[in-house]
Amino acid sequence: MARSRSSSRWRYLSFSYYLKRPKRLALLFIVFVSVSLVVWDRQTITREHEIEVSKLNEELTRLQEQLRDMKISLGVGDESILSYSAGRSKKYSQKSDNADDDPVDKHRREKVKEAMLHAWTSYVKYAWGSDELQPINKKGVDNFGGLGATIVDSLDTLYIMGLDEQFKRARDWVANSLNFNKNVDTSVFETTIRVVGGLLSAYDLSGDQIFLEKAKDIADRLLPAWDTPSGIPYNRINLAYGNPHNPGWTGGESILADSGTEQLEFIVLSQRTGDPKYQQKVENVIHQLRKTFPNDGLLPIYINPHTGGSAYSTITFGAMGDSFYEYLLKAWIQGNKTEAVKHYREMWETSMEGLQSLVRKTKPSAFTYICEKTGDSLNDKMDELACFVPGMLALGSFGYEPNKQEKIFSLATELAWTCYNFYQSTPTKLAGENYFFHSGRDMSVGTSWNILRPETVESLMYLWRFTGNKTYQEWGWNIFQAFEKNSRTESGYVGLKDVNNGDKDDTMQSFFLAETLKYLYLLFSPPSIISFDEWVFNTEAHPLRIVHRHATGTTDKSPDRVFGRKQG
Repeated sequence: MARSRSSSRWRYLSFSYYLKRPKRLALLFIVFVSVSLVVWDRQTITREHEIEVSKLNEELTRLQEQLRDMKISLGVGDESILSYSAGRSKKYSQKSDNADDDPVDKHRREKVKEAMLHAWTSYVKYAWGSDELQPINKKGVDNFGGLGATIVDSLDTLYIMGLDEQFKRARDWVANSLNFNKNVDTSVFETTIRVVGGLLSAYDLSGDQIFLEKAKDIADRLLPAWDTPSGIPYNRINLAYGNPHNPGWTGGESILADSGTEQLEFIVLSQRTGDPKYQQKVENVIHQLRKTFPNDGLLPIYINPHTGGSAYSTITFGAMGDSFYEYLLKAWIQGNKTEAVKHYREMWETSMEGLQSLVRKTKPSAFTYICEKTGDSLNDKMDELACFVPGMLALGSFGYEPNKQEKIFSLATELAWTCYNFYQSTPTKLAGENYFFHSGRDMSVGTSWNILRPETVESLMYLWRFTGNKTYQEWGWNIFQAFEKNSRTESGYVGLKDVNNGDKDDTMQSFFLAETLKYLYLLFSPPSIISFDEWVFNTEAHPLRIVHRHATGTTDKSPDRVFGRKQG
C-alpha cells in the first residue's frame, strides 16, 4: 500500500503524464514562467538598488562639499580668514583628530593618492632609474648626476600613503642599483635635501638600515665641500673625486641658501650614526655667520667662502635665500628646543624682525607681500618660493609670548591669502614663478612659468593643522584641481611654460612627488599622520624625527623603528 502511494506521487514527475493532460501542462507552464519572472525581477531590483546606492553616495559627497562651501561663504571664508582670532580655544595648537575622518577629506586624499600613483607609474614605465621623467617625450633625463632623484625623493611619500608594493620596488633599487661613485659635478644643496634627506627620512620611517648606509655614503662624498678657510662650503662637488668649487656665474661666491640648508640632514646623520663629523661641519657654518650676523638678521644671498663675510647682493626670502631662514627655525625644533639649539631660535627671531621690515601691502586689495632688498632699495617683487614663509611663521609662532604670537600668526594668514591669489589671479589658476606689485593695481605675474612647486600648499597644510579651518583645505583642493586640469598628461605631470595660456613644458620635477603631492595628501589627512610633535620636515618635505639634544651636543638614541606604516 505504501509502495502504491509512492508510485502515485512519482507519476507527477513524468513528462508523459502531462502530455495526456494538457490543462495541467498549461498550468505547470504558467507557474514556471511566474516563478522565473519573480526571480528575475528580484535580481533586477537588487542591481538597480546597488546602482541607486552608489548614486546616492556620490550625491552625498557632492552635497557635503556644497555644505562645506556654504559654511565657508557664511562663516570663515576667504578674506575673513585674515582675521582668524588667535584667542580661540585652540590657541594655535595642532588640530585634534579625535573626530571621525571627514568623508570629503577621505575622498580628496584618495584623489591625491591616485595622482601620486599616476605620476609614479609613469616614471616607472618611461624613466626608471633616471633622475626625472619627461612625460611628453616619454623618456628619462639625468638632471642631478644620475642618482635616481625621483626614486629617492618619492620613498617617504610612497611609505606615508601606504603604497607598499611601490615602496618595496624603490627600496630594492636603492639597495641594488643606487651608485654614488660617479664622475659628475653635482649641487651640494640639491643632493643634500633630496638624496641625503630622502634616505634619512626613509630610514626614520621604516627602520631599514640600507637607507642609513646609503645616506652615509653620499654624505661622505659631499663633506670635502666644507673644506674652505671659513668653513662656508663650496656649492658644487665631483662625487667621484671630491673636487669642490662654486659655479662660475656667482663670481666665486657661495650662495646663502645652498650653504645654510644642510644643518637638518647632517645633524640627523650624526645622531643616527653616532659620528659627530657631519654635525660639526654644518654647525660651524652657523657659528661663522653668527660672528657678523646683522641686527636685522637679513643676509645677502652671496657669501665669500674664504672670509665668511657677506658680499653685496640681494636680500630675499625667495630664490637663493629662502631655506636658510627656514632651517634656523627647524634646527631648533629638530633639537627639541633645548638649550643646545637655543641660538638657532635667537637668530631666527632676529631674522623675523628683519622680515617684517620688508612687508608691504598693495592697493586697493591690501595684499600683504615681502619685498626684496638690495642695499637701501626695496624691490616690490615676491617669488612663489617665498610662499613657504606663512607656514614657517605659523610653525615658529609657538615660541613667542601671546601678543607677539598673535601678530606673527596674523602675518602668516595674510601672506597665505596673497600666495593663494598668486594662483587665483591667472587664467589657469596656477601661480607664476614670481609677482610684481604696483600701486593702485595690486599685482601682476612676472616670470610666468609654473614648475609644479609646493610652497603654497605647504603653508596651507601648516595653517590648517594649527587652526582646523577648512578654508585652507578648500584653497589646497582648488590648487590640486588646477594641477589636474592643466598639468596632468597620459604619462605623468608637466609644468607650464606660461600660466596665462597653459602651454606645457616637458618635465615632471621630482619635488612634485616629494613635496607637492605629499603636502596635499597631508592637508586632507588627520594631523596624527606625521605629527608636528614628533617630526620636522626638511626643505624637500622629507620628515625627520625630532630627537632630544643635550647641552653637550649629544643626543638620545633613536629607536630602530619609529613609525608604523599608515594605509592611505
